[in-house]
Amino acid sequence: MTVEHDIRDLNLATGGRYRIEWAERDMPVLRQIRERFEKEKPLDGVRLSACLHVTTETANLARTLQAGGADVVLVASNPLSTQDDVAASLVSHFEIPVFAIKGEDKDTYYDHITRALDHKPHMTMDDGADLVSELHKNRTELLDDVLGGTEETTTGVIRLRAMAADGALKFPVIAVNDSMTKHLFDNRYGTGQSTIDGIIRATNVLLAGRTLVVGGYGWCSRGIASRARGMGANVIVTEINPLKALEAVMDGFRVMPMMQAAPLGDVFVTSTGDKNVIDTHHFALMKDGAIVANSGHFNVEINIEGLRQMADDEPRRIRPFVEQFHLPDGRRINLLAEGRLVNLSAAEGHPASVMDMSFANQALGAEFMLNNGDSLEPKVYTIPEDIDQQIARLKLESMNIEIDTLTKEQEQYLNQWRVGTT
Repeated sequence: MTVEHDIRDLNLATGGRYRIEWAERDMPVLRQIRERFEKEKPLDGVRLSACLHVTTETANLARTLQAGGADVVLVASNPLSTQDDVAASLVSHFEIPVFAIKGEDKDTYYDHITRALDHKPHMTMDDGADLVSELHKNRTELLDDVLGGTEETTTGVIRLRAMAADGALKFPVIAVNDSMTKHLFDNRYGTGQSTIDGIIRATNVLLAGRTLVVGGYGWCSRGIASRARGMGANVIVTEINPLKALEAVMDGFRVMPMMQAAPLGDVFVTSTGDKNVIDTHHFALMKDGAIVANSGHFNVEINIEGLRQMADDEPRRIRPFVEQFHLPDGRRINLLAEGRLVNLSAAEGHPASVMDMSFANQALGAEFMLNNGDSLEPKVYTIPEDIDQQIARLKLESMNIEIDTLTKEQEQYLNQWRVGTT
């Protein structure tokens, strides 16, 4: 009997399984963790509700959690990021309940989150904190049974820290995003490559010679700026943080306010975690044909409603992920992927090799939370450094790369204070 689900089409399952297996080849760290989990069953009996992007990489994480004994339910963390064939395979081949359909509307999205909460989780696994937020706002009767959770992305960590500061957070959460093996690689290399991939798939434009404006210079934006420059784009960075702005300057990028960049840019990409990074007064200055995309978690970074009100008619969908807004003065503004995550909406998201480390953090974070949740306060925690180091070590081993180790003499020298200049 097929497990409960709400997906597009079970007939897509075979193709989804092939793609899940293809991704697994580039996820050796997670595979090693799954092999250990199969033997030790560290999550045995744990009901785990996961609200994540339903991709091939996430499928391999779900399989790992299941191998560890967890009773997993998976829902989408974004209406446009689901890969329908992957959802079908998880249901059909791995008997994991999935509630996710690419392009689902807002009501369906939150109905699916409700289905994840109906699972009465002992543990949550979130990407953007929508699951945890709904749990705290509308399903408070379930809170007593929740041991803890993990959070995947910057936006979710920001929300969770705000909850903790307000005294609203009722259980501990591991900020997977803050692990070095997550944000140094996933955010920089993964987001950088996949965002450029999404823009090119959606538009088929040549970036070389064009001016690309990146909103923000956090880890994700660093990756986008770097990869865009590698494609030959002339990159401008906008920032509010003087240290990050200075870093962008030292990295060789032009830095200026968005108002100055607006008339110069051909392509705009936001990745800040804040709202209205590109607003109506910016649209008023943009070139005819400007392309606007977002790679932050929520579709609030671009003032889409403001753009809609500025346009003289409903937008035309001129390509599958391109809406063209016509302004009264004849200019056209092209919005990609409804302002949602362009890398997951118009492309396939991060390469499996970087998600290997991110999802290793998720799996080991869940194990850590099960073993330590009772002793943790309802706050946001970073994953322990020894787990971070273990993941890095496993990744290097999978790449056949060896590193040095300290000699006893070197260890002693680093732990003393008496010897100085000689």
